[in-house]
Amino acid sequence: MAKAIMIQGTMSNVGKSVIAAGLCRIFRQDGYRVAPFKSQNMALNSFITKEGLEMGRAQVMQAEAAGVEPVVAMNPILLKPTNDIGSQVIVNGEVLGTMNARDYFKMKKNLVPDIMKAYETLDQEYDIIVIEGAGSPAEINLKQDDIVNMGMAKLVDAPVLLVGDIDRGGVFAQLYGTTELLEKEEKERIKGLIINKFRGDKSILDPGVEMLENLTGIPVVGVTPYLHVSLEDEDSLSERLDGADTMKAPEKVPLIDLAVIRLPRISNFTDFNVFESIEGVSVRYVSSVRELGTPDLIFLPGTKNTMRDLLWMRQNGLEAAILKSHQAGAVIFGICGGYQMLGQSITDAEGVEEGGTIRGMGLLDMDTVFESEKARTRVEGSFLVPGGVLSGLSGVPLRGYEIHMGRSSFCQPVTSDIDSRQAGFTNENRNPAGQSLTSIRDTITGVQKQEGAWGDNVYGTYVHGIFDREEAAAAVVASLAKAKNLSEELGTAMDYAAFKETQYDLLAEGLRANLDMEAIYRILL
Repeated sequence: MAKAIMIQGTMSNVGKSVIAAGLCRIFRQDGYRVAPFKSQNMALNSFITKEGLEMGRAQVMQAEAAGVEPVVAMNPILLKPTNDIGSQVIVNGEVLGTMNARDYFKMKKNLVPDIMKAYETLDQEYDIIVIEGAGSPAEINLKQDDIVNMGMAKLVDAPVLLVGDIDRGGVFAQLYGTTELLEKEEKERIKGLIINKFRGDKSILDPGVEMLENLTGIPVVGVTPYLHVSLEDEDSLSERLDGADTMKAPEKVPLIDLAVIRLPRISNFTDFNVFESIEGVSVRYVSSVRELGTPDLIFLPGTKNTMRDLLWMRQNGLEAAILKSHQAGAVIFGICGGYQMLGQSITDAEGVEEGGTIRGMGLLDMDTVFESEKARTRVEGSFLVPGGVLSGLSGVPLRGYEIHMGRSSFCQPVTSDIDSRQAGFTNENRNPAGQSLTSIRDTITGVQKQEGAWGDNVYGTYVHGIFDREEAAAAVVASLAKAKNLSEELGTAMDYAAFKETQYDLLAEGLRANLDMEAIYRILL
């Protein structure tokens, strides 16, 4: 049976996922077979396993740090918010349904057998399981039916390390207040405190650390600095969406400027992380016309609600600004929901999102129809022979995964259907011809297909992770540089998987230097 250790936090975004990933890497380096686990994750960034099952990307990142293949048992419950009060509920990698918060909280205890079955699968295969909590264990209105914090720790009898974020201020109040709101037996599970994201002279902090230990009776097992590592983020709380620290020094004028539209329900923005590692390339997340500027390429990312986010862009002027940028020569590239937006129409007859039909941005000659069955698979193949600025992608290999509810197909000529006329779709504004962007093989079913679309410097695909291979990211950057007649030398693209390995090693090195690993091993073993 595996030994378990759990990482909980005083609030969301204190660094639980990163600390858990770093411990996974350290334990792996020390010769242990280690797996991550999170019973319930709420995030829009998700991943498709080799079996075609969906799980949260945080546990994928942690599995990579541990050097093991991600499997859905590492994240048996995934909640993907569809609006402010409801989420799509995914259990063991498959969609259970869409529920509002109240209904989910009424039934979630019924999922404990699924959680324990998943955990026991890992328990039989690994030496150590690093468990991540969610939010705070001191949410007193939710504790009774908790299945992800102290409730999970109790189910598997796991010791807990509690993490606080000093960068957001009030870390002593965070840690002390959290422990004081716990029941006696819950507080006894906390075997160590971690102060995370520290900047400055630690000697100034030491008196507070000593007082905190005296107040709580729990040792501080580490004060970890603000580590400058580039790791995949779990959700829209990501600091990279605010233009926070990246791996590169600030540049006055980037040679290549990439803008990602920060949609309200943005998902899988990890698709663009690879470009952040290339010197001379700027990746900006923008949510207003004022922020857009004049980028060389505009990415429309994935979203959990394509129709609502397209209407959001239409209302705040971003759609018009993107169309204007395209006319001025900017390249437009949509992925998944962003790809669907680029077409002529989006139809939701089954009420998957908003229902009805809305006009698309009209930049690609295709229509999208939503279906209730979600497409989930992994693919590999290559780009076809696209024209325009990104013609350098021709023949470049790719791999990635698909996860979407819609099906897109090239337009057909409009008939006399009155609904089409009323929607403003005519043969004059639609080209029945279309050109696919990729040729790919479904690695789960073996089916070969052509996918995506392109035309007039507009490109779209359903494939997430399409730029993760070194050749793909390099071809995009080189193509944009050629279009700008740049003579300056741009940085070299690194294979994204190899780049992530260097970051996991840097993370482990930083944590080893600032955590009391002897104490943590005593707690664990």
